[in-house]
Amino acid sequence: MSSSPAKPKRLRDLKGFGPRSEEILAEVDIHSVEDFMAIDPYQLYGRLKAQVKGTGLNSIYAIIGAREDRHWQEIKQQHKTEILFKLDELDLAPK
Repeated sequence: MSSSPAKPKRLRDLKGFGPRSEEILAEVDIHSVEDFMAIDPYQLYGRLKAQVKGTGLNSIYAIIGAREDRHWQEIKQQHKTEILFKLDELDLAPK
């Protein structure tokens, strides 16, 4: 039986995240991997967009990528259109 990879203990251990990601997420009360995984990625993006200056589209790709253990550019390349439609439905799309 193969052992599964260790679950990330800190936000900075998630794919595509680092110390700055932890600081930014703390600004919207996300302090642990459990907090991060428990919130809807679009809801989190909306909070970041409202509270953290400079939050752009790459943030939603990074959030989804970190949740799925995939690089944000892969998410952008493969899912950009559906993500933009969802953001538009939620009135979170760039104007």
